[in-house]
Amino acid sequence: MRKKNKQSVRDVRDIFGVSESPPDDFCCVPTPLLDATLDEEGISVIPPRNGLLPDAASLNSTTLSDGSQDEEGKFALPRSGSVSILETIPDIPVHSNGSASPGQPVQNSVSDDDYRVKNIPPEAEELSFEVSYSEMVTEAPKRNKCKKSDFKKEDYVFTKFIVQKTRFGLTEAGDLSAEDMKKIRHLSLIELTAFFDAFGIPLKRNKTEKVKGRDNGIFGVPLTALLENDRKKDPAVKVPLVLQKFFEKVEESGLESEGIFRLSGCTAKVKQYREELDAKFNTDKFKWDKMCHREAAVMLKAFFRELPTSLFPVEYIPAFITLMERGPHIRVQFQALHLMVMALPDANRDTAQALMTFFNKVIANESKNRMSIWNISTIMAPNLFFSRSKHSDYEELRLANTAAHIIRLMLNYQKILWKVPSFLINQVRRMNEATMLLKKQLPSVKKLLRRKTIEREVTSPKTSKVLQKSPSLRRMSDVPEGVIRVHAPRLSKVSMAIQLSSQTKAKDILAKFQYESSHGSSECIKIQNQRLYEIGGNIGQHCLDPDAYILDVYHVNPQAEWVIKPQSSF
Repeated sequence: MRKKNKQSVRDVRDIFGVSESPPDDFCCVPTPLLDATLDEEGISVIPPRNGLLPDAASLNSTTLSDGSQDEEGKFALPRSGSVSILETIPDIPVHSNGSASPGQPVQNSVSDDDYRVKNIPPEAEELSFEVSYSEMVTEAPKRNKCKKSDFKKEDYVFTKFIVQKTRFGLTEAGDLSAEDMKKIRHLSLIELTAFFDAFGIPLKRNKTEKVKGRDNGIFGVPLTALLENDRKKDPAVKVPLVLQKFFEKVEESGLESEGIFRLSGCTAKVKQYREELDAKFNTDKFKWDKMCHREAAVMLKAFFRELPTSLFPVEYIPAFITLMERGPHIRVQFQALHLMVMALPDANRDTAQALMTFFNKVIANESKNRMSIWNISTIMAPNLFFSRSKHSDYEELRLANTAAHIIRLMLNYQKILWKVPSFLINQVRRMNEATMLLKKQLPSVKKLLRRKTIEREVTSPKTSKVLQKSPSLRRMSDVPEGVIRVHAPRLSKVSMAIQLSSQTKAKDILAKFQYESSHGSSECIKIQNQRLYEIGGNIGQHCLDPDAYILDVYHVNPQAEWVIKPQSSF
């Protein structure tokens, strides 16, 4: 009887009088974002009818056009063919009944400083690294029928992306410690799985035939083994030395050679050089002067083709094929690729970055060598993406087309592809904080008894004086809030206490050390390769962007130490 006589739940649109006819340019919103809930008065707050949003003017809301979220987590709905310019949604003072406060007009409620992005070219689109890529996907097309994968040279145009620096700056993949980058790889794979799940695409690792590879020599040796041998000569090397030599030989005289990667070179010489490299390179007895740039280009392709496993994980390619066949925005393709690059092992990622930098030098001389971005990607795709498992001709064609397109994406977005998204760095900080908290919450019985003993003795004045002399308490009392002590062991001015302001950047601290330490030209040259590092606390090691605001970093990681030292490079 209670169910029979229960009053029907009122619809929220009946209360506020929202129009039933939505505008034509409104997009559908996923159901999870608009789940039905009940407020305190029992009024049902449910999705708008037919999955469409009500009129924007009636809700006094601002709709963004890039399908992303802003810093406060407000969702943005994509609009086909629109130019993405992220803006902060204005916070409008309202009464409890939902109306705007008197004297606070909506159009004047946002100042110029509230907008994060300014002066974005109309042909460009901003790409945010602050919000998780999987959370940005507000509308994922799930089509049953896929069109044939066909990337036409004359029809495909890449969007120009602009990544605005936050107050924390931008972080390169090599700016983090090895332990933190290991966490970045795991988090990227989880994020990549969630990203493809939003499109209904399963991200399954297909089994590929494993090849052990050779233990010595150059060709057919795993990247990790090559780097292990090279680091006996140079501990800071990140890219195999033989590969760097191939780059140098082509750059010396081959950048303007027409069809440099199309030519096969002299077969007899190539075979001879390969055998000599395997036998003499590690002992520094190979004579590079006699090698021509054509043979170097041929052996460069053979180096990647004969690796035990391909430079890029071919087991994820089926998911990328499905994603690209469904024809999403180029931004979606880049985000998926960005996560895949972050999930690569360090050796593969560093090698891929050096390779793409080299290819862009080749493409810069396209007018003379006739090697365009399309030609490079088509020629190199089979060498960088290969599987030794058996596939049909149709599957091989799809793999080749998608691999070439991925290389074009990497070449086109070379400048931003190797930046670590800030949302991944924030997750690493939280993971490190949770690890430190877990160690404090799970002490051994011995540590627990020792702490209880200290707590009983802390009331004694004599013990209190002793405790105040501990390093941690002394550090907190001696260093005021907002003041950091920067160490520069390789400079003449080895340490300095710096009072931070809201406008203090990393480059300002470096300039201050340069001013205090410079007593000659040699000191000026030395400071040019120095960078400010954030070490310890909730991060392993973080080489800070020169434009990073240090006070913001200090607030995020107050327990960190600050050190100026040379930046590691390839």
